[in-house]
Amino acid sequence: MATFRKLASGTWQARVRRKGESTLTTTFPTKALAEQWARSIENQIDRGIYVDRTEAESTTIGELIDRYLIEVTPSKKGRRQETDFFRGLKKRLGHKIVASIQSKHVATYRNERLAQGKAGATVLRELSCLSHLFTVAIKDWGYPLSANPVQLIRKPSAGRGRSRRVEGGELDELLTALDETQEVKFIVLLAIETSMRRSELLSMEWANVDMVNRFVVLPDTKNGDSRAVPLSSKALQILEAIPRNHAHVFSSKPDSVSQAFHRACIRANLHNLRFHDLRHEATSRLFEKGLNTMEVSSITGHKTLSMLKRYTHLKAADLALRLG
Repeated sequence: MATFRKLASGTWQARVRRKGESTLTTTFPTKALAEQWARSIENQIDRGIYVDRTEAESTTIGELIDRYLIEVTPSKKGRRQETDFFRGLKKRLGHKIVASIQSKHVATYRNERLAQGKAGATVLRELSCLSHLFTVAIKDWGYPLSANPVQLIRKPSAGRGRSRRVEGGELDELLTALDETQEVKFIVLLAIETSMRRSELLSMEWANVDMVNRFVVLPDTKNGDSRAVPLSSKALQILEAIPRNHAHVFSSKPDSVSQAFHRACIRANLHNLRFHDLRHEATSRLFEKGLNTMEVSSITGHKTLSMLKRYTHLKAADLALRLG
């Protein structure tokens, strides 16, 4: 049942009472508009299609982000990167009301990021984070959005991926430049020998290294699964040279490894080389040794062939030799 009341300001307040639910109250400049709104709401209630959008109309995207960072992000492996992304997104879209967000707003954000020179793969990852925010808001928090706006826009191409290999004497030059940071030098050497990610190398514990049977167990990888990585003779020699001063094989932090690697590349005059390129190089070397796809994937932890192909850039000259 709807009731109407003229306020001191001259506006009209409409109230619609729902059995067992909170009362809906809205103010209009005229009584006619108030009555029109009330009839519409009562009609929706009678037909069983009414959806209370009050919370969505009073909550900003910024408030959604704050809740997500508290309830969802802490459980993720990439929580630091995701936190940085959402803090940046909050500056761009945080002021918008949840109920008013449309696919065009997301498309504008996509276009702005691409115009800033961000790679398609980077923008795709950001859109994936934003999409999950809306999915959680709709499914877990009950915000009545008709659709996830991120799912309605065209996605940028991920691109061809990087194909950087360590050529010629570049590895020797890099290792020489790392002489002053011995631990990072060991990390680089093991990355080449094992194809492990930076996070996996830094999470290694001596308790999980079996020098006799030549493997190291990674209990918790990026994919969420455990993995046993076989150790080559050279990998064993590298591990034997590392002092056992801590429970972890390495004590360096991720950022310090990346910074030391970057400085070494500058000193060695190596261009366009990133730490993750060592995983490309190591994976390609496994194929060049004659290992098949299943053998390589069990070592590297790649889940699908398409993912593995992005890291596999075999040298044509080496393949030609195998062809005879």
